[in-house]
Amino acid sequence: MPIQSRAVSSSPNGGRRYYAGTYRLAFLSTHQHPVSREPAMKLVRTSQCTLVVFGLLLSASLGAFAQTAPKVYHLGVLSPSSGSVERLRRLVLPELARLGFAEGDNLVLNVETGPREELPSLARALAEIRPDAVIAVSGPAIRAVQHAAPTVPIIGGFIGEDPIVAGFASSLAHPGGTITGIAMLAPELDAKRLLLLHEAVPNSRRIAALAVRVSRDAPNIAAVKEAADRAGVELLPFYAASRDDYPSVFAAMRSAGAEAVEIISAPELYTDAAMLAKLAAETRLPTMCEWAEMAQSGCLLGYGPDFAELERRVANYVARIFRGAAPGDLPIERPTHFQFAVNLKTAKAVGLTVPPTILARADDVIE
Repeated sequence: MPIQSRAVSSSPNGGRRYYAGTYRLAFLSTHQHPVSREPAMKLVRTSQCTLVVFGLLLSASLGAFAQTAPKVYHLGVLSPSSGSVERLRRLVLPELARLGFAEGDNLVLNVETGPREELPSLARALAEIRPDAVIAVSGPAIRAVQHAAPTVPIIGGFIGEDPIVAGFASSLAHPGGTITGIAMLAPELDAKRLLLLHEAVPNSRRIAALAVRVSRDAPNIAAVKEAADRAGVELLPFYAASRDDYPSVFAAMRSAGAEAVEIISAPELYTDAAMLAKLAAETRLPTMCEWAEMAQSGCLLGYGPDFAELERRVANYVARIFRGAAPGDLPIERPTHFQFAVNLKTAKAVGLTVPPTILARADDVIE
């Protein structure tokens, strides 16, 4: 501000004495030039300009920091199976890191697992963190997330039923909602597994099928029974709601005259593959399981999609959604590559000679 002066008294020499703000400046008006006010005015103006420039630079710096600070993405996972989560960490996270989303850097993983009856409450817990996307394993998990967080993008990893019939999508090419992912029609695959098991145990006339719940697994059992009818085999369905039921169920299979057993597609049964394989060996029942890697756990046979490939595709869905793609615009895909594994150690344990035709078709023979 310019210095304002005002006269307050006369000087003995006829001059006038002035005051300027809080500074009293005395000078003679007749014979002496007054003290120049220009330097003080320049000083104030310079200070003001400095403050303005500093403020602009600070605002620009803060704005630039806000623009360059990386966004942290929250990815939720909901599954009834701890085994599927372990596979996700082993296969999905490295692929996501390759695509630019690394846990501990710009990615936070929030996982909820539990029995199917707890999925709705677990989904609500995920919804509270407002994730950018959720990987939901199984149809019940997808439904739970859809109900708890209607606007959150959902990647089905995997959708074990027809997505259109289930109401998850209007079409495979254009889902049109909040759900996309990989669709594996479990009933179709379970039917094919029954035929492979019968080929591996060609003299079998009674084959058991182990599922979890009657109502939930009815489509799978129906498809397997149709395949068994075509093969001239009697199907014996059994159900185990928890792992505590496994010993009595396997004993009941043997008592019913089962000569082999197919483990129906279910995340819970995948998690318990080693336990099921041990019980099957003890009761000398050849087993067919839903993934090739389950043969490593002791199943006689394992047949299913290439799991590593599917998890990479799930990671790709997540990355595209993080980058702004709408799930309804991303086509629901189906598996394209399958793997078939045979465990000869298990075959020896149950007293079975595996036919050469089965060995010739196997991608992996465990000896």
